[in-house]
Amino acid sequence: MTLSAVNIGDNLQVPGVSADIYNPDQLIAGNLKIVSDTVTLAAGTLIRGTVLGQVAATGNYVVSVKTANDGSQVPTAILADGADASLGPVSAGVYLTGEFNSNALTFDPSWTLAALKAAFRSSTIFLKNAVSAADPS
Repeated sequence: MTLSAVNIGDNLQVPGVSADIYNPDQLIAGNLKIVSDTVTLAAGTLIRGTVLGQVAATGNYVVSVKTANDGSQVPTAILADGADASLGPVSAGVYLTGEFNSNALTFDPSWTLAALKAAFRSSTIFLKNAVSAADPS
């Protein structure tokens, strides 16, 4: 016996089955209440989990670089979703408080994980090494 689809009337839909796979990135790594906000991202094409600092003169956020001297050397936020500010500033969601998986973060090479972990403590952002989210490299 063969199953076939038949169009009835104006209905052009064909029955079918599809599946989607959800692969969590495991950025969030704990039960501490998450506080988020919307900020202005100044430049770059950045992915979820990028460590950001705020430029004092403009209030805009950029990738935090430890050796910067414009205020952005202090990591204060983690990008909640990918954002493209390559053509100019855009609004972007960030996490201001919470527990995050250090293996899922993207940060400038001027930072070591130990230094970043210590710098984030004053912002009530805590970095954890989640065992289930081992570094894929």
